Order: sequence, then C-alpha cells, then structure tokens
Amino acid sequence: MAFAEYAWLIPIFPLIAFVVIGFLGNRLFKKWEGGAPVAILMTAISLVLALAVAFEALTTGDGTPFVQSLEWLVVQSGEFNFTFNMGIYIDNLSALMLIVVAFISTLVVIYSLGYMHEEGEKKRRYYAVISLFISVMLGLVLASNFLQMFIFWELVGLCSYLLIGFWNTRPSAASAAKKAFLVTRIGDIMFMIGLFVFFIGFQGNLDYTHIFNNVDAFVGGDALLTFGTLMIFGGAIGKSAQFPLHDWLPDAMEGPTTVSALIHAATMVKAGVYLVARSYPVMVETPDTMLFIAFIGGFTALFAATMALNNTNIKRVLAYSTVSQLGYMFLALGAGGYIYYYHADFNVGYAAGTFHLMNHAFFKALLFLSAGAVIHAAHTEDMRLMGGLSKKLKITSLVMLIGCISIAGIPPFSGFWSKDLVLEAAFEGIQYNGLFILLYAFGLITAFLTAFYMFRLWFLTFAGKPRDQHTYDHAHEAPKVMWVPLAILAVLAFGSGFAFLMGFESVLVPGLEGFVPHEASAVDLLVAVFTNILTYASILAAVLGIGLAYLVYYKGTINPAVFTATPARKAMSNVLLARYGFTKAYDWFGLKVIYGISKVVDFIDRRIIDGLINGISAGLIRAGGFLRRGQTGFVQSYAAVIVAGVSLIVILLFYVGGVI
Repeated sequence: MAFAEYAWLIPIFPLIAFVVIGFLGNRLFKKWEGGAPVAILMTAISLVLALAVAFEALTTGDGTPFVQSLEWLVVQSGEFNFTFNMGIYIDNLSALMLIVVAFISTLVVIYSLGYMHEEGEKKRRYYAVISLFISVMLGLVLASNFLQMFIFWELVGLCSYLLIGFWNTRPSAASAAKKAFLVTRIGDIMFMIGLFVFFIGFQGNLDYTHIFNNVDAFVGGDALLTFGTLMIFGGAIGKSAQFPLHDWLPDAMEGPTTVSALIHAATMVKAGVYLVARSYPVMVETPDTMLFIAFIGGFTALFAATMALNNTNIKRVLAYSTVSQLGYMFLALGAGGYIYYYHADFNVGYAAGTFHLMNHAFFKALLFLSAGAVIHAAHTEDMRLMGGLSKKLKITSLVMLIGCISIAGIPPFSGFWSKDLVLEAAFEGIQYNGLFILLYAFGLITAFLTAFYMFRLWFLTFAGKPRDQHTYDHAHEAPKVMWVPLAILAVLAFGSGFAFLMGFESVLVPGLEGFVPHEASAVDLLVAVFTNILTYASILAAVLGIGLAYLVYYKGTINPAVFTATPARKAMSNVLLARYGFTKAYDWFGLKVIYGISKVVDFIDRRIIDGLINGISAGLIRAGGFLRRGQTGFVQSYAAVIVAGVSLIVILLFYVGGVI
C-alpha cells in the first residue's frame, strides 16, 4: 500500500505545529491569532494524508493489517530477553478512527479561529496544546502494540488535563482538570495491570500481530486471561467515563467548548471504545468479560441519560449525553463479543459499536460546536436565560436541530442506523443469556430519554419567547469561520449513517477468523431494517420522547412544574441534580479514605522510616561527640590512654586466656 508507507507522518505534522507554536514565542504569532494558521495548516495536511491512508486501507486492502515497526528497546537479562517495538498498525478499524480523529480535529481547529478570537495571549497556549493533543491521539490510533498505545494514552490524558484547565484562574476549571486527571488515573492503573498480565501471558510480546495470532497460546489459563481483559476494560472505563468513573466528564465542561467537542465528545473519550474494539480478538475469548462490558455499557447509558433530564447547563446536558452514548457503544461491543463466543457467524455487535462510534463523533461534535456558537452569542450556558434564539441564530438553530434529530434516532438521520444496530445486538443476546432482556430494556428506555432531553435542550434554547431580554438583544449569529464547520458536520450528522447501506459491515472486519459479515445489497438491508419490529420499537421510543418534550417545552400543554409537583418527584429531581450523590461520594472517599491512607503512609514515612534513620544518625553523632572529647592535643593524655589500654589488654589476657 503506497500511502500506508508514509502513515507515520500523520501525527508528525501536528507535533511540528506544537513545537513551532509552543517554542517560538509570542512575537512571531502576535498578529497570527496565536499560531492558529500553523495549527490549521499542519492539521489539514495530516487530514489529507489520513484520508488517503484510510481510503487505501478500506478499498484496496484484503483485510491483512499493514504493519511497520522498528526495535525501540531491547532487554537482555539471563533467561528474560524482550524486545519492545515502535511502529504503526493499519487495518480497517484504525482507518475508521483516522478519518474520525483527523477530520473532526481539522474542523474544530478552524472553528477555534472564531471561538477563541478574544482570548488574547492565551491563544498561543491553546493552539500549542490542542496541536499536541491531535498528534498524540493520532499516534494512539496508529500504535502497533499495547505498550506504545499506553504511552500515547497517558499523553492524551495530559493534554486533556491542560485543556480542561485552560482557564486556570477559575477555581472550578482548575478543580475539574485535577478531578479528570485523578479519576482517569484509576482506569489507567487498571490498564497497566492488564498490560502486565498480557506481557506475562503472551511471553513478553505486546505487539498486536503477535497477540492476535497467538491468543490460544496464552500462558496462565482462562482465569488469568479473563482478569487481564477485565483490567484492560478498566482503562476504558476511566477514559470513556463509564460507571462508576463517569463523574469527571460533566465537570470537564469547564474547558472551552471547542475542547469539549474535540476531546470529550468526538475523540479522546472514544479511546476507551477503540481500546475494546482493538482488543476484540482477545476479548471475545472471555465471555465473562464481554458480559461485564455489556452490563457496564447498558447501565451507564440509562444512568447518565437520567441526569440530563433536568439539567439547565447546555454543555452539561451534552456531557451526560456523551457518557450515555458511549454506554451504547460498550453495550454493543459487549453483546457482540458475548454472542460471538457462542455463535461465530454473528457480528452485529462489533459493527454496531464501531458504527455508532463514527456517527456519534459527527453529530456530537456538531452539537457541542453548536452549543459553542450559542454560548458565543448569548454569553451564558444557562438554558433558563435563553429562548427564542432561532430568530437570531438561524443557521445555528437549524444545524443543531439536525444534530438533535440524529442523536434521537429518527430515520434516515445517521444516529438511527447505528442505534438500531446497537439495540438489535442487545436483543440478539437474549437467546444466549436471559440477562440481555434487561440490557435491551435499558437501551430502549435510553432511546426515549435521549430524544426527550435533547429536544428539551433545543426548545429551551431556540423556541418560544426570550426569557432574558438582555441575552436575546445581544445575541448574533456566529461568524463564517464557525458556522461553515457546523454546516459540514450537519451534512455528516444527516448522511454518515448511509454507510450502512453501502456495506459498512462488509468493510469493517476486525481480523477475527470467521468474522467476515455476509454481504447484502442496499435494498436487502433496507428491507431487513424496516421489516423488523425492533426498528419500530426504537423509532416509537424516540418519537414519544420528542413528543413529550414538544408538549412540555414548546406547546406548554404540560406544565414543566409537574415533574416536581409532589415531594417524591421533587426529591428525585434533586437526586438527579446532585448526580445521585456521586460528587459528594468522590469527595468523601478522597477525604476519608485516600487522605486517611495518606496520613498513615505519612506517619510510617516520618515516624518509622525517617525516625529510624534519624535515630541512627543522632546516635552516631553523639558517639562522635563523645570520642571527640578525647582529642585534647596533649601528649601526656595520649600516653596515659596508651598505657591504660595496654594494661587493660594484659589484664584481659591474663584472666581470660591464661597467657601470663
């Protein structure tokens, strides 16, 4: 493959932008928007090369991954000889991720030219760090082994920390950055443990090619392999904000909306989904792990959706939606892997999870950037101060409506096709495990809730009369540099789902033997979808959700106060606003458990370890001081000591040894 030979350059160009913008100083970029043109140019070049590599892999490849690697680190120690490689691994999955990451990154950086225009000198730091993020995220996608992926995984976390806390003078932003960094570290530790298990089980080789081709040769048995895959998924729980490590993502909205769109909706949080999909050849050998993944995903989808129902912050609603939709992806991947273990010809779960990853990236980036345009115009994130903005923001209101319809799952918008596949995968799992009835119910209820809270958001923001006249009077449409990326994303939010009719399943083959889907024509697929009663169940759920939001927040037929009309409803509303107490639970755990353990460790360090060392030191110092007193400088004193010492030796020899 001609273009694949140069794929290693894809992450290099944004890295060049980071170095140039970050280290050449403010003077060079004083009139260059903090280096925005450099960031845009380098990211666009990466996009062109990524599209060429992805197109080549998806259309001309035979399913065999393209691998390039070189020796990075050689360890030789007796019987233990290991070689760690650094390289690129390109298959259909990485090609899909390249398209998503590179395309959305380019649009977000262009959009930032308008959104970050008023940030002054801080713009240079923003464009430097976001260029670094794009570089390491592309590096994560192209990595040829788990160790290399883990290195980029950690760098992605660093960039997330820096961008969430971009407005570091705000205590809330600084706190949110620290929270995201610490909570995701829990997942990273589990990921690291999983890598240790893989390293031992696969005899010191973490290359994808070696592991995927030698799954049956794993040393340690099924129990250890299951433990290893569970720990790998633990990394995904942290990075993709799944229960119970979900609470950091809503707080991450303290960063610029462009950061929310790029990192916390379209790319970084997808790294966990990508990790599970990338590890699929190993994961499917552990049905218990796949069932656990499905349950975490299904529960998180429903759990996060409930917290978006009454939130009034436009970005936080979208954040909960992201957590929920990521749950859908894990539900599909888990269900698909569980089914595959028992029925290797059925792969709808893998296709559904990765398909929803792509579609969600487009419509969620659209929704976040549209929210950014609203915030840019209204100077508030509180939907209670909005209303009637469709008259002032005609383009933004239209494209955001497209995003809302897509995420709600209304045909033929993109979200419908992949969400329908997710629910189908969950339903198919019922014949292999009755617990999937519950997971399917979770998914269907989530479809209803998603449609409701997304259209609640749209109606509160754009419909009706202005609820704050000052906000309304000063609102204005976003500049062209912002709404053009929105228009492009709107087209994709509408049309990317048609990839299903173009043979998406036939193209996306994860490299499992026998895991090749059956090809069908577009007409056959349409007939299969719209003759399936499950399809109409998901459409009905979405329509009912939209209808309820319409009656409550547009027509006013139902008073919104009905949701808090009784003490029980009011209490439930407060529970949702309090995130089921997870924020307080995190604080309590940190204060009582982590801080308590830290105090014990500090006591051991200061009183026992340092105390022992300091005690020995003090004793030696005292002994030295005592001996120093004998150094008088008088010859008579030294002679007396010698005589006394010799006399003592003679006496001891006489009484002990009998010499004299």
